[in-house]
Amino acid sequence: MPSRFVSSFRRACRPVPLYAQRLTLGVSLLAVVGGLTAHPVVAQAADVQQSSPQSAVAIPAPPSASQQRQAARLSTSVVFKPTRTDMALIEDLEHRTFLWFWEAGDAQTGLVPDRYPSDQTQASVASIGFGLTAYGIGAERGYITRQQAIERTLNTLRYLTKLPQNDSAENASGYHGFFYHFLNNKTGLRFNKDIELSSIDTALLMQGILFTESYYTQDTPQEAEIRSLSNQLYQNVDWAWMRRPDMRLSMGWSPEHQFLPNYWEGYSEGMMAYILALGSQKHPLEPASWQAWLTTNDRRWGEYYGQTMLNFAPLFGHQYTHSWIDFRGIQDDWNREKGIDYFENSRRATYAQRTYAMTNPGKWQDYGKDVWGLTASDGPGELTQTVGGTPRHFMSYSARGTGRDYTQDDGTIAPTAAGGSVAFAPEIAIPALREMKHRYGNHIYSRYGFVDAFNPSFHTADKSFWSDTAYLGIDQGPILLMIENWRSGLVWNTMKRNPAIRQGLLKAGFRGGWLGNEAEVSAPASQHANAQHSAQSGQQQSG
Repeated sequence: MPSRFVSSFRRACRPVPLYAQRLTLGVSLLAVVGGLTAHPVVAQAADVQQSSPQSAVAIPAPPSASQQRQAARLSTSVVFKPTRTDMALIEDLEHRTFLWFWEAGDAQTGLVPDRYPSDQTQASVASIGFGLTAYGIGAERGYITRQQAIERTLNTLRYLTKLPQNDSAENASGYHGFFYHFLNNKTGLRFNKDIELSSIDTALLMQGILFTESYYTQDTPQEAEIRSLSNQLYQNVDWAWMRRPDMRLSMGWSPEHQFLPNYWEGYSEGMMAYILALGSQKHPLEPASWQAWLTTNDRRWGEYYGQTMLNFAPLFGHQYTHSWIDFRGIQDDWNREKGIDYFENSRRATYAQRTYAMTNPGKWQDYGKDVWGLTASDGPGELTQTVGGTPRHFMSYSARGTGRDYTQDDGTIAPTAAGGSVAFAPEIAIPALREMKHRYGNHIYSRYGFVDAFNPSFHTADKSFWSDTAYLGIDQGPILLMIENWRSGLVWNTMKRNPAIRQGLLKAGFRGGWLGNEAEVSAPASQHANAQHSAQSGQQQSG
């Protein structure tokens, strides 16, 4: 069974490194590397040439005591007061990023491509989930009218509802309520036989679907239909079918190979799948599955570049679930024991990445306090160059990151790393976005905001650095949603009203903050359907 690495590299028309070929499918390109399987694999540091899958792994040097003290000072909570220039950038970036979803998406079917502009022919169900949320943001911001958002959302939900769900290899879009992570953009069917039925891509889709259920709450026939279709699609997902005997969720299934051997365990974007599954009325998981997901937390808890946190090397693992769910002040049993919440954990991960760039152990060009950010993204390509007398191995699409779990870094910066962290730490994320736009100008900032990635260390005869020409839905999404969460809390506040999200969190043991301290679950989704919409606004401050 080919990996998500394989399918990702195929979509970029680039070769796949040998060490990637045994990893599993899913949005988390290195979820297995991050410790989610019983037999974890450690990723090769990108600046070390690998001769075989068994080659020795380069372990980055730990930060010095002075570096750790510096990081601790930098991460002290501050109230961030953006300048007019900051807000002009943020407003422009949010609008441009929204425009990507609006123009890339098919107005009749609602299918959203994996990347755009591109000649590829696959739609991404994860991109659709971000897109469904984007339309509500666009209506609130006045980029489109509410009626335009309603029509695009209805077209999307109607189309998804009609797609065939069965166990055939070629004539299905999904099975047991799950969707294949890539669909043919003309037919809506499974893109090809290499594509798995994905638990995490379905979860990203369902996050967007539940957003529509809780956002469109006016008493009109169209908005009532949105709520009905949303609830139907969500309740049809058979989470219990995807559950392994050990209570963990499998990463996926295919007709050819049945369930994948890899599963979701440990802090990552996989947490959203468990919360959604726990909140289901029709096919729920039990709290024991959340406890199984937590099993590796203690092994992944530790200090890295001055921050004590649950480690997950690429920043997307800290952003995806948080794009929809506000974890500030709510804690499960594990959180309470450590005196932290998952929002604070991801804020620390953002600071650790910045301190890593400031320390720059790989000596990559231009890294510093305002040029940083490693996550899954495009890259220059699979090749080795000699830079300053040193051989440097560069990568194509890869899950770059840095943490105690692994470091994979070839000098490629992904703006979504900072953009998707604006809600966590605006005081460092916004200056980074500002500096990267200022320094590289038109090379990396265009009609849809920041291109997916760039690399100042990669040189050619006619260019001083490499920059991408494409935009990826799963990287555009966190930029848009987290900027809006920082500005108004719109997505977070909308999802707080969703009974499935509330029930999932309560069943996982979360208490406190906006959840309160009651153990009972919330009202059924049918009672929620008539709730009144009340968009909340107000500048969010870092804390």
